[in-house]
Amino acid sequence: MSFLFDRMAEERIQAAIRKGELDNLPGCGAPLEFEDDSMVPAELRLGYRILKNAGYLPPELDARNQALNLCQLLAHCKADSELLHDTRQQLRQLELKLRIKGMDTRFIHRYLQAYPQRNES
Repeated sequence: MSFLFDRMAEERIQAAIRKGELDNLPGCGAPLEFEDDSMVPAELRLGYRILKNAGYLPPELDARNQALNLCQLLAHCKADSELLHDTRQQLRQLELKLRIKGMDTRFIHRYLQAYPQRNES
């Protein structure tokens, strides 16, 4: 059954090519950009792709983005400000939550190394 559909689809594609219906399409001649989802388990790829296309992030990526946003905020806080103290506390709490979930949090420390003056505890 699948062979029949493949054959019909191929015939329609070839007919459209002959008629020139596929000429000058947006992106024509440009390399295809494939998303690397090799790190996502095969059984989760479709679900993650649907969520991504709908504008949602997996909780792990959302937490990572939150951590990076807090790191950026730390980089712009004035020394000895209350905002600096509160942001550090929020980052520590988020890092602890990520560690409890088994997530690698080294990315936080690598990011903070770019701003050593703000990295004191």
